[in-house]
Amino acid sequence: MTASAATELRLGITGMTCGACATRIEKVLRRVPGIATADVNLASEVAVVTGAPSVTRAVVTKAIERAGYGVRADDARAAPDHEAWFLLLGAVLTLPLLAPMILELALGGMWMLDPWIQLGLALPVQFGLGLPFYLGAWRAVRAFSGNMDLLVALGTSAAFGLSLYMMAINPHHLYFESAAVIIVLVRLGKWLEKRAKKRTLSTLSALNALWPAQARVRRDGIERDIPLQQLLTGDVALIRAGERIPADGKIILGESEIDESLITGESRPRPVAPGDRVIGGSVNGMSALEITVAAVGAETTLARIIRMVTAAQGAKAPIQRLADRVSAIFVPIVLLIALVTVGGWLLAGAGIETALINAVAVLVIACPCALGLATPTAIMVGVGAGARRGILIRDAAALETAGDISIVAFDKTGTLTEGKPRLLATEPMPGVNSKAALILATALQAGSTHALTDALRQAADGLDLPRAADACVVAGRGVTAGIGSSQYALGTPKMMLEAGLDISPMAGAAARHTQGGATISYLAETAPQPRLLALFAFADQLRPTARPAIDALHGLGIRSLMLTGDNKGAAARIAAELGLDDIRAELLPDDKTHAIAALKADGAKVAMVGDGVNDAPALAAADLGLAMATGTDVAIETAGIALMRGDQALVPQAIGLARATCRKIKENLAWAFIFNLLGIPLAAFGYLSPIIAGGAMALSSVAVVTNALTLNRWRPK
Repeated sequence: MTASAATELRLGITGMTCGACATRIEKVLRRVPGIATADVNLASEVAVVTGAPSVTRAVVTKAIERAGYGVRADDARAAPDHEAWFLLLGAVLTLPLLAPMILELALGGMWMLDPWIQLGLALPVQFGLGLPFYLGAWRAVRAFSGNMDLLVALGTSAAFGLSLYMMAINPHHLYFESAAVIIVLVRLGKWLEKRAKKRTLSTLSALNALWPAQARVRRDGIERDIPLQQLLTGDVALIRAGERIPADGKIILGESEIDESLITGESRPRPVAPGDRVIGGSVNGMSALEITVAAVGAETTLARIIRMVTAAQGAKAPIQRLADRVSAIFVPIVLLIALVTVGGWLLAGAGIETALINAVAVLVIACPCALGLATPTAIMVGVGAGARRGILIRDAAALETAGDISIVAFDKTGTLTEGKPRLLATEPMPGVNSKAALILATALQAGSTHALTDALRQAADGLDLPRAADACVVAGRGVTAGIGSSQYALGTPKMMLEAGLDISPMAGAAARHTQGGATISYLAETAPQPRLLALFAFADQLRPTARPAIDALHGLGIRSLMLTGDNKGAAARIAAELGLDDIRAELLPDDKTHAIAALKADGAKVAMVGDGVNDAPALAAADLGLAMATGTDVAIETAGIALMRGDQALVPQAIGLARATCRKIKENLAWAFIFNLLGIPLAAFGYLSPIIAGGAMALSSVAVVTNALTLNRWRPK
């Protein structure tokens, strides 16, 4: 199947309760003909399926429903949440069952409710509040799988059934309160977990809220308000002070300041004027603007950000494979342990009552909810925390890889530097006026878009320029043109030598500037009398955030490297100013790729930071690509992480956040594994009552989600 032929579907899943449910759905979907990949995220309750065009939503929905689960409609509204009322009712019915136990602990003696009153209180809890567990258990059994619902239903049913049996032979030892408390505690835990999971999606909700409902446009000279969905490319949109910009565009009238904090993470408003580009969803500041709409709907920057965040939050990290493998076999193993517990206690001479109660505790304590939530909740919060700071993580694998990076390689132009050279010096030949040389050079470049042209124009601002005729760009060399009755050339030393000009008189000045890292261009008259006129030295400026970013990387124990096509002198100067650990100069795009491959062969985990089309191969070759979003779309699409501002400080921040997220994932997995590894034996050997087991199981899931949510407090050092 080719990439172009593949389709992707995202479906909301209902009925999942633990990691075993997600694993079961994935297995079912992967057996459907035409489906290439299927990933189910327990935390977001979303399935992402890719496959052939024949794999439609109806086909996937049918497979999911066959597995015993449901699919939310795209336009389905959230059902009213009555869970708090159900929990309150369950607590009211359960507290009288617990009252004798509390009174015995507080006052001593024997306290007991009439067995029939106990049955009357426990019955609606068991088969009313517990109904979702029975329905989930039935779906699991029908699909020949196991899940949390099956464990809870079996455990509470055993306690309830044992109590009915004991009513007939020994009504003083009943366990109705155990069954009822387990159901109430598990549902309380799921309710708290659900509320906590909503907070993990807060960033996505905040991004979606940035779209204004309407846009004001001028069409055929008439101003009108239209729904945002009717906005078209090329429309002139009118934005008042304080309003949100409805789409990406270019300012044609007005000056203001734009608040882009929720999109780029930049806290300070950005001054804008005619000609500047603006991002849809940002807030206009102090005065009205008119923009020409350049992109609408799915093509806008904000829509792309939302897609990236959604995809990353729903993706699985490689570390989750272990949890998935465990979840797939967990429930059958727990059922086996529960049977062994019953048999072991009976062989040890205990009664059926003791054996069943300890087996119930095993079934309840073992629910694999925390295991299924450990990784996805941390990823969702980590991706959201990054998005709020202008760090867009494209997938979970990039997040995990970023945590292991040992070397960061930077492109130079546009990444470590501004990418806008300025004229550093003009060195005229004897008898040549430097101002006249500048005027000639700027006039020659009048029709060019080369970066050096802007530097010349800036230096010649306010000067009258003659008109150049028959301008011709010589690729990789320079430009030639006629001014008046003479022909001129502006370009590289090689261009001058090919024209038969002697550049040795300026060799000293050229060497001095080259050693300082400058780029050299020569101006010469080529006809009627060939002669060298002047030398121009250009230098790119370092970004002010570059040195702090390198220092921050060193603080993380990460080496820094620069890969550049520039000359060694320029590279050495920048390396010294920034404190870089190593440089590779005079590289072609392919050479950058080879340099990264060599570093990886030596065992290093390499990240590449770039912004241009020529950086795309290196970004793809590195273990992790980080693209400056001020660069090209090609670079951004190739990278694993997109940095929404031209701020190198985001590089160490992205790595720091990745490390913090991976640390949370490992903490969550460790907690989930240790909880079950310790809890199951304790329950099997009779050291945990079913009530304590139920409470501990419910709290374990809440603890995992709460631990992940602490990432929202992460701040770069």
